[in-house]
Amino acid sequence: MNNKLTQIRSLMSNAKQHACAPAELSQLLSERVSHLHDAIKLPPQEASNLLATFIIRYISQVPEFIEVICQMSKEAGIYDSVSPLLHIASDYFLTPPDIIGNHSQLEAFLYEAYLAHRLLEEINDRFIGYCGIPLAPMDMTRANVVAHELIGEPFANELDQAVLFSAELLLDQHSFAGDNFQQYITMHKHRGWSLELERWPCLTENLAIVLDFNNDSRGMSH
Repeated sequence: MNNKLTQIRSLMSNAKQHACAPAELSQLLSERVSHLHDAIKLPPQEASNLLATFIIRYISQVPEFIEVICQMSKEAGIYDSVSPLLHIASDYFLTPPDIIGNHSQLEAFLYEAYLAHRLLEEINDRFIGYCGIPLAPMDMTRANVVAHELIGEPFANELDQAVLFSAELLLDQHSFAGDNFQQYITMHKHRGWSLELERWPCLTENLAIVLDFNNDSRGMSH
């Protein structure tokens, strides 16, 4: 897994220096900012800068999250059951699925990051349903909604379907069971996640994107 994370970070570093230049990011945002859902509240003068920061951070968070879950699961003795999830999330970047198609490198990274974050979110949600706590203390729901909007429909919905297929396949082949899982669940139900959140600040990072669905009249499909 460490080798895969090194490869992903190398790809991202090269992209920042070359293909994913500010001009490309600016063009991507100019095409999509006007189509964002009304519930995504952004200060008009800062919208482009906030979204640019969001996209870069959203992409770069993937290897950070994978690394955190990898370390947590190894320390808890549940890595063998969790590793298939981490490998799929990593492979979205290293061997992109056909659905990614031919896009600019920046767009491809955004789509691959969305697949990875949505898979982690989906598995986390199902883990909560199974045992009452998340697999890891991260909540990417808000960020994933913003990414869904930036990607746009219907393609974002197609990516969601690909994630659901992968999640079903994972859960059919690997179960969250065994003594180590039970100890992991019991420990975090008892003491929460304060130590993990202090140890890995990336789990609590605020991306400064506000969502307000209280007065929404259009609704969202995601």
